[in-house]
Amino acid sequence: AHKAHSHTHTQSCTANLVGTHNSVRFEILFSLTLKTNLQNLVTDNVEVMEGDVAVISCRVKNNDDSVIQLLNPNRQTIYFRDVRPLKDARFQLVNFSDNELRVSLSNVSLSDEGRYVCQLYTDPPQEAYADITVLIPPGNPIIESREGQVIEGNETEMTCTAMGSKPAATIRWMKGDKELQGISKVEETYDHMFTVTSQLRFIVTKEDDGVPVVCIVDHPAVKDFQALTYLVVHYKPEVKIIVEFPDGLPREGQNMELSCQAKGKPHPQQINWVKVDDDLPSHALITGPDLYIENLNKTYNGTYRCFAANSVGESYDDYILYVYDAPTTTPIPTTATTTIPTTTISLPEATADSRAGEGAPRAVDHAVIGGVVAVVVFAMLCLLIILGRYFARHKGTYFTHEAKGADDAADADTAIINAEGGHNNSDEKKEYYI
Repeated sequence: AHKAHSHTHTQSCTANLVGTHNSVRFEILFSLTLKTNLQNLVTDNVEVMEGDVAVISCRVKNNDDSVIQLLNPNRQTIYFRDVRPLKDARFQLVNFSDNELRVSLSNVSLSDEGRYVCQLYTDPPQEAYADITVLIPPGNPIIESREGQVIEGNETEMTCTAMGSKPAATIRWMKGDKELQGISKVEETYDHMFTVTSQLRFIVTKEDDGVPVVCIVDHPAVKDFQALTYLVVHYKPEVKIIVEFPDGLPREGQNMELSCQAKGKPHPQQINWVKVDDDLPSHALITGPDLYIENLNKTYNGTYRCFAANSVGESYDDYILYVYDAPTTTPIPTTATTTIPTTTISLPEATADSRAGEGAPRAVDHAVIGGVVAVVVFAMLCLLIILGRYFARHKGTYFTHEAKGADDAADADTAIINAEGGHNNSDEKKEYYI
């Protein structure tokens, strides 16, 4: 029993010792962790252009005089406190204190790129990492076109290249004020540089002639880096016939001049006049783009066509000629016995050139004369009808009072004297017939 009790007591003591050891170890670890968290070693990543200066800053909060040092990507010590063991004069001390170690690296090259280590000598040591990225801008972008001159309606292809950049650039396209989507390809060279090529394809129209096409290169090291070219589009002529004179409708006996206006790229070198399905009039004169016709008559009616051609193609425009009657004048009467108020009706005369779709000619003068005659005839018929009805209603035998009392008279003289209304009282009683 004594042995058993002794063994039990030994185990109890051992357990107490282990518990005490674990408690002490926990307190030490907690103290170290708390101390580490209170120090907060921090740094920042750096992006720098090739040839510029990079600055690395190792910062500590609540430092307890622990040593700060800076290591390069190969774990070589650059600075230990304010001492530079590394034999590279490009590294210079900018600031050293209990809370910061700041170092500059001048004339940065691509070989300087990598992860730098800020280290704080605590237990355990703390580390923070600063990644230096060296930016290398691309060379001047180059635009190449598959053809120098593009024909309207065809597809053109352009290529823009940005060489020797790090990181790889991105390329955008603009045609005028509209952004277009190209297809980009990235290639990495043996020295870890990048070349980007973008291809652009689109259908051109004549409105694209002279429009700028811009290749825009986006890269962290440069801004507004671009190349510019202008589209040269060839298109067939645009033709339009202009009537120089007469101003109004073409009439018999007048002269006419038609001008053929044509523009294209290249400029039309050939302009021809023809009359569709017939020969040009014998009096027609062609001078360059103009057609002159003297003494118009209705035999000249028809469609006149102007052709214009260049290296791209041929176009034409039509003018339909219809010659109207010569204007007529009405003679002014020299004498008049009766003045009749009249109302003048003004009919607008058709204007414009005689192009297709205007319909048949209108005999304006004959229509006016016919209308006036019809109005006069109608008025006379109405007057005759009114007079006929009036006379029909007043036709018959009328009796007057002059023969009253003639039945009792012995002779005619006595009857006239005794009659009511005779000469004796003729001044008092009179009858009027209107």
